[in-house]
Amino acid sequence: MAGIYIEEVARHVGQEVTIQGWLRHRRSSGKIHFLIVRDGTGDLQAVVSKATVGEEQFAESAKLTQESSLVLTGTLRQDARAQGGYELDVTQIRPLQIAEPFPIQPKEHGVGFLMEHRHLWLRSSRQHAVLRIRHEIIRACRNFFDERGFILVDAPIFTPNACEGTTTLFQTDYFDEKAYLTQSGQLYGEATAAAFGRVYCFGPTFRAEKSKTRRHLTEFWMVEPEVAFAELADMMALAEAFLSHIVEQVLATRRAELAVLERDVSKLERIKPPFPRITYEEAVARLQQKGNPIQSGDDFGGDEETLLSNEFDRPAIVHRYPAAIKAFYMQSDPLRPDLALCMDVLAPEGYGEIIGGGQRIHEHDKLVARIHEHKLPEEAFRWYLDIRKFGSVPHAGFGMGIERAVAWICGLEHVRETIPFPRMLYKLYP
Repeated sequence: MAGIYIEEVARHVGQEVTIQGWLRHRRSSGKIHFLIVRDGTGDLQAVVSKATVGEEQFAESAKLTQESSLVLTGTLRQDARAQGGYELDVTQIRPLQIAEPFPIQPKEHGVGFLMEHRHLWLRSSRQHAVLRIRHEIIRACRNFFDERGFILVDAPIFTPNACEGTTTLFQTDYFDEKAYLTQSGQLYGEATAAAFGRVYCFGPTFRAEKSKTRRHLTEFWMVEPEVAFAELADMMALAEAFLSHIVEQVLATRRAELAVLERDVSKLERIKPPFPRITYEEAVARLQQKGNPIQSGDDFGGDEETLLSNEFDRPAIVHRYPAAIKAFYMQSDPLRPDLALCMDVLAPEGYGEIIGGGQRIHEHDKLVARIHEHKLPEEAFRWYLDIRKFGSVPHAGFGMGIERAVAWICGLEHVRETIPFPRMLYKLYP
């Protein structure tokens, strides 16, 4: 008999089915064992009665340890008292492997211990909830852009040049050349936007930042739209619709997982347009009023982002930062050339920046000058400059880090829980 998944049990009430999974918990009451079994799609209570399965199988089931693998056959019935509302009356039980003592127990474990055992920690209910929500966020990202006519383009992982700055690059040998792990697919997104009009890339990015904050990973995933004939205001509107859509989809499909995480969904239900929009200069004034020592011209760090985002009940868009603290490709404001036509979107509840982007320089000579100002090798950007020679147009885009979005929507304290195997400073195992 082919097995079914636990998430499908509602369709099979009264039928004999086979479930294949792992034992999460077992308790016994005389001649009955109550097994909580998981299969990756959900948990199900299975009732093993000695009278039904016989002496031998009942004795075998008594040997089952946490995370033992097994195959169960029985009849499904509805039971409001059972976890998930359904129960399996077992007629046959077949252990596949009796697990060794499981190192992660229902007690307080240190973060270091859990990270060393990340490959096993993933089996917990909490991690299931986080990663299912991550999956939903990624699906919502793709659906949002696909439904709006964007084309998915895959940017390379190996690149010959920096995008965000030369000090945070992972360098590697590429045959007889030097190459770098990508910091962003943006530059390639600009090239493909000139071919297709509206594009997005989605993939892993790498930053060699020696940072140990709760918001930083050295390897993370980004979704990056880029649009031809677009300006900063267009990106603000797109980011606003994008984040609203993602939160709406998670609320529509993953409330059970949010409940496992004890997430206050009322805060997510407020995430609707319009989002507050303030200039960098207004943001600095707000921070100074709160006693923050920031001065005009300084970039925001985690403390500043937290203070600002705590002021709002939905994401806030901060725009027009000083050009001097932004990337070389940012277009300057024609009314204030010292400012860049850029934006950061700060998630509420102190989560800070989850989106960064803006309008790109589309004039060839201006971009060449900016490359020289930033002491970057012009030769490495020859292809990027070509985009400004053949039908250049105003264009803009942004990038959203998936892990920061997951942390915010799930209400997590640290991004290390937002990806199956996080890569952090001094953390490469497992």
